[in-house]
Amino acid sequence: MSKELQPVNSKAINLKDIDPSNTGACDKEKCLLDTTKFSRELSVLQESMYAAQSNGVLIVLQGMDTSGKDGTVSHVFSSVNPQGCAVASFKVPTPQEALHDFLWRAHAHTPSRGQITIFNRSHYEDVLVTRVHKLVDKKVCEQRYEHIRNFEKLLTDNNTIILKFFLHIGKDEQKERLLAREQDTSKAWKLSSGDWEERKFWDEYQTAYEDAIAATSTKNAPWYIIPADHKWYRNYIIGKTLVETLSEYKEEWQDALAAMGKARLKELEVMRSGKTNGS
Repeated sequence: MSKELQPVNSKAINLKDIDPSNTGACDKEKCLLDTTKFSRELSVLQESMYAAQSNGVLIVLQGMDTSGKDGTVSHVFSSVNPQGCAVASFKVPTPQEALHDFLWRAHAHTPSRGQITIFNRSHYEDVLVTRVHKLVDKKVCEQRYEHIRNFEKLLTDNNTIILKFFLHIGKDEQKERLLAREQDTSKAWKLSSGDWEERKFWDEYQTAYEDAIAATSTKNAPWYIIPADHKWYRNYIIGKTLVETLSEYKEEWQDALAAMGKARLKELEVMRSGKTNGS
C-alpha cells in the first residue's frame, strides 16, 4: 500500500489530529493527470473482475455533508463500465426497512461477484445519526459495531473486497461549501433545511465517527481517512488506493480468464468436430 495513505489500525482515533486540508505535498496538476490515469486503470481492472466473476467489490463512502461523496463517484469512477457498477444510498429507513434488523437493507445491495457497488452513505448511518440524535444508546451501538464486523466478515469470506473511505472535511470548509451552494442555482438542489441543523452537532458526529471507525476497521475491511478539503487530492488518493488494492488481484483474474478461454475454445472444438463427423 502507498505510503501516502495507510488503513486505520488504531483503537483510538482523534480526528482533530488529522489535517483535512493535507495534500501530502503533492503537485495539483500531476495529481489531476494521475487521477485520470487511475480512472482508466480502474476500468481495465473492472473488466477483468467482471469477466472472472471471482470477486465483488464494496466501496463505502462516509462523511459529513458536502465532504464530496457524490463528487468522488462522478470523478473516480468516470471510466468504469456502468454495467458492472452500482451505487446505493441509505437515508431514513422506510417503514418496511424499519421492520427488519438494521443491516437488512444494506445486505440486499451488496455486490455479486464481478460487480462493484458503491455505498454513498451506508449501514454506518445506524451507528452515526442514530447515536448523535440519541435514538440508540451506547450499549446498542457497541452491539451494532460487532454486528457490522461480523457482517463485513461474512462478505469478505465470500470473496467481497471491501474498502471504506471517511471523507474528512474541515468545519470551515464545510461552511464555505454550504454557502457556495446557496449562491449557485445549479447546485442549490442539493441543499436541505437539515444541512445547517446537522452542522450544530459537528462535535458529536466527529466523536461518533472516531468510535465507529476505530471499532470496525479490520484487516479485511479497512477504513481509510481521506483529507477532503481539496477535491482534487481526495479524488487522487482514493483512485490511487483503489487501483493499488485491486491490482493485487489482477494476475488471479487473468489466470481465471485464461482458463475460461481455454475451456471455451475446447467446447467450440468439440462442437465443430461433432458437426464434421455428422456431415
